[in-house]
Amino acid sequence: MPGVVIVGAQWGDEGKGKIVDLLAEQFSIIARYQGGANAGHTVVVGEETFKFRLLPSGILDAGKLCVLGNGVVIDPEALVGELDELEGRGRSAAGLRISGNAHLVMPWHRIIDAQSEVRLGPLQIGTTKRGIGPAYADKASRLGIRVQDLLDRGILREKVAAALALKNEQLERIYDHASLDLDLLMADLDVFAGRLEPYIADTSRLLDTALRAGEPVLFEGAQGTLLDLDHGTYPFVTSSNPIAGGACTGTGIGPTRITSVVGVAKAYLTRVGSGPFPSEADPERGLRLRTIGAEFGTVTGRERRCGWLDMVGLRFASRVNGMTGLVLTKLDVLTGFEQIPVCVGYRLRDGLVVDDFPAHQSDFHHAEAVFSELPGWEEDLAGVRRFEDLPANARAYVEWVEAELDVPVELVGVGVRRDQILSPPGRTTFALTTR
Repeated sequence: MPGVVIVGAQWGDEGKGKIVDLLAEQFSIIARYQGGANAGHTVVVGEETFKFRLLPSGILDAGKLCVLGNGVVIDPEALVGELDELEGRGRSAAGLRISGNAHLVMPWHRIIDAQSEVRLGPLQIGTTKRGIGPAYADKASRLGIRVQDLLDRGILREKVAAALALKNEQLERIYDHASLDLDLLMADLDVFAGRLEPYIADTSRLLDTALRAGEPVLFEGAQGTLLDLDHGTYPFVTSSNPIAGGACTGTGIGPTRITSVVGVAKAYLTRVGSGPFPSEADPERGLRLRTIGAEFGTVTGRERRCGWLDMVGLRFASRVNGMTGLVLTKLDVLTGFEQIPVCVGYRLRDGLVVDDFPAHQSDFHHAEAVFSELPGWEEDLAGVRRFEDLPANARAYVEWVEAELDVPVELVGVGVRRDQILSPPGRTTFALTTR
């Protein structure tokens, strides 16, 4: 399994970080390929909880190389803060490698992101206001500042000055915001550059060398399929490509290097921010799911909207990612529901019921979920350590999802700890550990 992509199969927040952390010891390199500090991974190791925004989840596995690929937009202040916190807790970041081609999130990006949301009013997208979208926009406009620019302070100052001339005009005239000072910006960047310089590398070459040598590499995506800029529920999407294909463009490796794609999905569904949500639960049961599942954003703390597993969206995720396996997380949150609704189709405005994801946004925005109900269970799953020991209805739920999706369920999560991940019999894609 030289090249394995772990991809979110829903609207993000599926538990990818925990899965990557669990599997990290089986891989030589863990590489993150897109997104920025708007993504959040929560990893529980023993009695310790780690919350990452930029660092790949595998950084906790000592001795591993962890790559931030060229497709990631990096807030240097946020990354330095994460490094300081990690090392302050006795963990090493020596394995970190940062692509010199990755773009930086600059202070003006955060300001413009926040101000743009205010100006949109009721049409707000629901961004995290971390500057991610504006950073990707400047990348596409060829006005971006890259990580490699930190290595040459002269070039860095020239590029920042050129960008700042335009950005200050925007801040003052469009957003009625004070201009930013070049010298103050450069003083901060000088500090960040000194801290990050040891980690900057040609990560595309590093990954290619490892893959050619047969070393296993795990590619980690942020957010999820339905937030993909091209294939998600536009315009309520992120600014990059979380789908598996993004692993190639976001790290500089060819598609033939990818041998398998494993989607991660919750046993139910959540969404942060604005946008349609056909399988959203009623307020009472939505609150119950949110409370039991602790559904609050890792980065923002925002409440997540909660609903039922959407097989229409999951089949779409399987298609656009070419999923070869599925990890189903947080099955334990469904304990106590007598009947569990599952979305099996969408009813469109003309009354037609479809089981394929609509190609046009107007159809999706007005779609109503068509539900089937599966029998629930009352037993607590927290202490279960073998898939075979799950209650019959919990096993049946997983097996139903597998049959409907026609993709093998490789792992099932029943809690937040590493030892609460179960593997159905006969699945050999990943050999589980309980570190």
